[in-house]
Amino acid sequence: MSSTYTSTIQRRKTATTTTTRSKSKQKQQIAVENKQQQPIENQISEQQQNERLHFRSAGEQQQQQQQQQQSHSRRRSTTSPPTAANSTNSPLCCNGGLSSMLNYCRDINCHLNAATAKATTAAVTSAAAAGSNAANAAPLRGSVERHSSLTPTPTPTSKHTSPSPTATTSTCSRSRSRSRSCSCDDDNCLRSRKSTRIGNLQPSVWFTVNLSIDLLSWTLFLLAFGTRFYKLATPAHVVFDELHYGKYISHYMRNIFFFDQHPPLGKQLIAGLVSFAGYDGNYTFSRIGAPYAPNVPVFWLRFVPALCGSLLAPAVYKLLMEAQLRRWAAALGGLLIVFDNSLLTQSRFVLMESMLLLASTLGIACLLRFQRCRLGSVKWLVNGTAAGFSLACAGSIKYVGFLALGLAAYLLCRHLWQLLYDARLSTFQLWLHALGRLLLFAGIPLIVYIGVFYVHLKTLHRAGPHDSIMTSAFQASLDGGLASITRGQPLAVVHGSQITLRHTHGRTCWLHSHAAVYPVRYKDKRGSSHQQQVTCYSFKDVNNWWIVKRPERDDLVVGEQPDVIRHGDIIQLVHGITSRALNSHDVAAPMTPQCQEVSCYIDYEIKMEGELLWRVEILNRKTEGDRWHAIKSEIRLIHESTGAALKFSGRQLPDWGFNQHEVVADREQEHDDAIWNVEEHRYTKTQDQRERERQLLSAEMIPTHRTRLSFWAKLLELQTKMFWHAKQLQSHMYSSMPHEWPLLDKGIAYWVDGGNSSAQIYLLGNVLIWYTASGGLFIYASLLAFYAVRRRRLCYDISMQEWERFILAGDTFFVGYLMHYLPYFFVDRTLFLHNYLPAFVFKLLLLCYVLEHLDYLLRRYCTGRGLHLLQGYRLALIFWLVAVGIVFVKFLPLSYGSTKMSADEIINLRWKDTWDFILQKNYVLN
Repeated sequence: MSSTYTSTIQRRKTATTTTTRSKSKQKQQIAVENKQQQPIENQISEQQQNERLHFRSAGEQQQQQQQQQQSHSRRRSTTSPPTAANSTNSPLCCNGGLSSMLNYCRDINCHLNAATAKATTAAVTSAAAAGSNAANAAPLRGSVERHSSLTPTPTPTSKHTSPSPTATTSTCSRSRSRSRSCSCDDDNCLRSRKSTRIGNLQPSVWFTVNLSIDLLSWTLFLLAFGTRFYKLATPAHVVFDELHYGKYISHYMRNIFFFDQHPPLGKQLIAGLVSFAGYDGNYTFSRIGAPYAPNVPVFWLRFVPALCGSLLAPAVYKLLMEAQLRRWAAALGGLLIVFDNSLLTQSRFVLMESMLLLASTLGIACLLRFQRCRLGSVKWLVNGTAAGFSLACAGSIKYVGFLALGLAAYLLCRHLWQLLYDARLSTFQLWLHALGRLLLFAGIPLIVYIGVFYVHLKTLHRAGPHDSIMTSAFQASLDGGLASITRGQPLAVVHGSQITLRHTHGRTCWLHSHAAVYPVRYKDKRGSSHQQQVTCYSFKDVNNWWIVKRPERDDLVVGEQPDVIRHGDIIQLVHGITSRALNSHDVAAPMTPQCQEVSCYIDYEIKMEGELLWRVEILNRKTEGDRWHAIKSEIRLIHESTGAALKFSGRQLPDWGFNQHEVVADREQEHDDAIWNVEEHRYTKTQDQRERERQLLSAEMIPTHRTRLSFWAKLLELQTKMFWHAKQLQSHMYSSMPHEWPLLDKGIAYWVDGGNSSAQIYLLGNVLIWYTASGGLFIYASLLAFYAVRRRRLCYDISMQEWERFILAGDTFFVGYLMHYLPYFFVDRTLFLHNYLPAFVFKLLLLCYVLEHLDYLLRRYCTGRGLHLLQGYRLALIFWLVAVGIVFVKFLPLSYGSTKMSADEIINLRWKDTWDFILQKNYVLN
């Protein structure tokens, strides 16, 4: 009796438990179906609680459910009756398909994961309590704590219920044995399939390399290669800035030092290639239009710029793909690069812009890929290194390339700021992100930049015509430097030393005097002392020699025990040829009235005594000692009577001063223009003035051995000269202003045929591309303001995915354009149209996104009869591209310069009055 009762109780408990589990499962399934069917507007509170998960709009769910029901009806009519497993009411996936047995999708943004997160947790818990096999219940794919690799944001729903066209989905087909399918985003699906393949690889397959070829990328390269290399050696004449860059390359061939205001990497690449082609560097680039000698490899001189120009088109294509543009928009960007005449012209000659643009584009493309990689992975390291190296190369070709590095810094800081909101990252991981980016994008560019200049200075070890701009110590470190410096001249400056005083920093000139005197009155009616002029002369001259004298001594001969001049000593400087002493007094300088006049004193027997005493201050005495040494001691001469410092004012004297530079005495002593150093130095051996003059006039200038100067000292001095004392071009007939660039108001004449033909090479962009790109810039700025205001009012006109792409395009292309364009409004030097090309490329990239975004808006809002607008837009886009090609072909003669053209043909190409073409005949342009 008791055993029967006990078994009855156990059966009742088992039945009760089974009934409870079945009811719990039914409640969970009903809850899931209700949550899928209810509108998105009623789930706002749940979206705030699950802000890391992505919900789809109600319209999308209803449409997908209808499609799924239709597919089920087809299956029932064509296949056998469903089994019990298939007839179960399974929740719908993000594409309307049936979910798997575990009720989760591989798409982490799928609404199914959010809807079933709590239900699955409860089911697993109840199953474990009932003794079920909990090990078979896998965790959710959308679980934030374990599986979410992104931080998705809930998609706000607009008042329109049409589905978003950017929610691109792809069906992940499985084998026939598994009838279920999963729809996910393209990137997520590819990553899932790739990880599955990697997980199933056998060890023998690990060493297999799969090669994939992007046909669009290769097509763009071949198109660009054909246009850039067509008749590359034509014309066989010096074209525009080949005059300068060709000279630099020739100096590389002969190891002769030269000075250029831009870094040398681009010139080094060309010089390295032409050295293998047998070029010896003996051709002198005398003028623009000069014919090349037969032994000059013109093709190989222009090969590197042409190759970089050819690679720019596929690089732009890859950059647009990394910016998440659709393939057709990326291919359009590459075609626009091919069809722009200015980029074609700039890529065909010995110019630096094509190399600069290629390095900047590759750097930004690798940076965008780097930001999507996992910290510390191989891809993270490879892409980060490639981005840092490319951006460093851009800055080492031209300093404007560092603007691309500034754009990269902006993108990195913005990405780091977004990582701060990721709760999965610890403080230590955030520090690793910051330090990794600092090493990759600051350390690598610094190493590359210094390495480029190390090669530069080690290669150019011979003195040349450009070394006069450097300091005396730098010149003395070159083979064949200054003769009297390197010929074993005495080091210590003493009483009786014959010296030349060089202006150390800034313009290269030497303290100079001559027999001419200041005029009695200047043009502004001010009077002068009418004494002997003292100037700063930019050339070697016998009148640059001065003799150091102690005030209490009358002789000028250096004795057996030299009287060394030290810091703080009082001296006089006697001009070597005229024997008059350096003087200053309270008389206004001719060009700088706020400073004192400096002269050589002439005793006119009037009540104006000479003030001839100067105090020597050695500024670098901590490293060079308190003795006055030639070459390395940097001194300041302080007028003892007035306390003013001898200074180069930078002003140029008029004709009465032979257009030499003014020297003044300024009471403001702390100034770089008041620093001087002794360059040439010898001891006076005779007291006879005529003999001294004869020795000065007959001084030999024969180069001898070099002196030593460290690499870091050379690098510091060269950088200072490049940044602050570069030679400025005052004016040019083809110069232009930044506001003239966007609408192509002015071009540049590069070369003109010397014969009877008017054939010429003229830098001019594709007018249709340039004007459309300027319009695209305005459209993007307007849409940005519109979307920002609308989103402020909680009106979401585009999907969250498209909004993120919109912001990414703005951060990369719009900000890149502004960073490469606006600084030129604050540059005080002569500018040309080719300075705009880096900004133009970013504007072209932005145009490609704007065209795709307009296509997105039409696909989103033009439904039904409105589809005609979308079709019309795409047809207009095709016609526009055809017109771009026609304009490109029409202006090709100005890019190649190989076609003989008449004056009338040139005039027909003058679409704007501001284009200054050159005609061989006397033809007036109205």
